[in-house]
Amino acid sequence: MSESTPITPNSQPSEAVESVVNNTDQDRSAKTRQLLGMKGAAPGETSIWKIRLQLMKPITWIPLIWGVVCGAASAGNYTWTLENVLKAALCMLLSGPLLTGYTQTINDYYDREIDAINEPYRPIPSGAISEKQVISQVIVLLLLGYGVAYTLDLWAGHTFPNVLMLSIFGTFIAYIYSAPPLKLKQNGWLGNYALGASYIALPWWAGHALFGELNWKIVILTLFYSLAGLGIAIVNDFKSVEGDRQLGLQSLPVMFGIKNAAWICVVMIDLFQSLVAAYLIFIHQNLYAAILILLIIPQITLQDMYFLRDPVANDVKYQASAQPFLVLGMLVTGLALGHAGV
Repeated sequence: MSESTPITPNSQPSEAVESVVNNTDQDRSAKTRQLLGMKGAAPGETSIWKIRLQLMKPITWIPLIWGVVCGAASAGNYTWTLENVLKAALCMLLSGPLLTGYTQTINDYYDREIDAINEPYRPIPSGAISEKQVISQVIVLLLLGYGVAYTLDLWAGHTFPNVLMLSIFGTFIAYIYSAPPLKLKQNGWLGNYALGASYIALPWWAGHALFGELNWKIVILTLFYSLAGLGIAIVNDFKSVEGDRQLGLQSLPVMFGIKNAAWICVVMIDLFQSLVAAYLIFIHQNLYAAILILLIIPQITLQDMYFLRDPVANDVKYQASAQPFLVLGMLVTGLALGHAGV
């Protein structure tokens, strides 16, 4: 009787299944990133409503929605009533989907040549949406935003339309940030500060004005805090450095080199949060200052772990891991200012 040869299991079918699963997961992840407006996305979307949403970059709404919460906190007299919750929700709709959506759409329109180099999967350079459709989206979002802002002023009983004026000012800054001839984003310092102030100060002012009296101290302090937002804005420049170089845009990574720009970025983020903590100590809000300092520490750790080692490869990973600590620090500051009656 001859020996039987053992049958070796064929691993190819299981490897093929695993490959299909991995490819499916990657495809789903790429489509999600495309829908949210994140780096590393994939083209191919055909639904016009999803394409319009991609232009509005939902991932960018979160800090501005949060800024409204911080402004309501700094007003010092927010109460948890149904009316106030609905007011805050409408203000978040204004700051996030409507006016940030307007800002991102108009930015994509004027960045279509750069995106063709850096992010060719974006809706405009990929040909998924026409320029005429993009312009109509800009107009609709702008008019809806102004309508909601004026509604909030009426609801709050403002004799002067504070929220509407803030909205007009914010959309003007958004326009000159993206559009020629000024195109602030061509200058790394001006452009990133305009972006940082738009993400921190403007929604904060809107939330504060809705539930209190906006005053010069809050305006100055949030503009100062926006210098930390300038650092966050610099993070976004690393994904576009190649296109910026080719088209002559003076982003900080182009001006100073990737390594130096990364250090400028983290110093701005950490330094100005620390100075805000020092101000909280000055106004005798020591507990809030201590919490803010504790929230800065993990940001420094994550900067060392991810961002400073490779800012181009790790920009998204760094933002996802570190930004929650920064926005929590904003809320802590808002609560401190409200408690102190600033």
